[in-house]
Amino acid sequence: MKLNKLVMALGFGIAMVAGSANAADQSHGSVTFKGAIIDAPCSIDSQSVDQTVNLGQVSSSTLEENKNTGTSIPKNFQINLEGCSLSTAKTVLTTFSGAEGANGLLGITGTAKGASIAITDGTGSTIELGKASKPQGIQDGNNTLVFSAYLQGDGASAAIVPGDFTSVADFTLAYQ
Repeated sequence: MKLNKLVMALGFGIAMVAGSANAADQSHGSVTFKGAIIDAPCSIDSQSVDQTVNLGQVSSSTLEENKNTGTSIPKNFQINLEGCSLSTAKTVLTTFSGAEGANGLLGITGTAKGASIAITDGTGSTIELGKASKPQGIQDGNNTLVFSAYLQGDGASAAIVPGDFTSVADFTLAYQ
């Protein structure tokens, strides 16, 4: 009987230690902080740094209009600037870069073919890939830079091929 009580007490003690060790594994983790210090009069809002603009499903017949130069409905996106402290800079120019498609537009990758992505500024003027936008006025504090993007057929010599596509455009801001 004493042996039974000893084995039971020993078993209970081992179970307690094992349970504590297991619980310790469930109570830890890590947090990674990431960012950059930039030499600029404004900070870029963290949600503006990496964003996705969903251009949706675009009918091939829409892109085939006007000899394969048809366009989808523009989708707005913005770059939010925070804490601008302007001593001399009063405007900002935005330059988009990436894989070039037709006519200075942003190329697409995937199974879809025959179209490129046009990016426009807040006035609707197309921003050619690798070239600066028109200057946009900014002020002290927070500012919002407004843009739009749409899919455009690559022209008469391009065959519009249905399928999925993606594209990545990087942006650079230059203050004046």
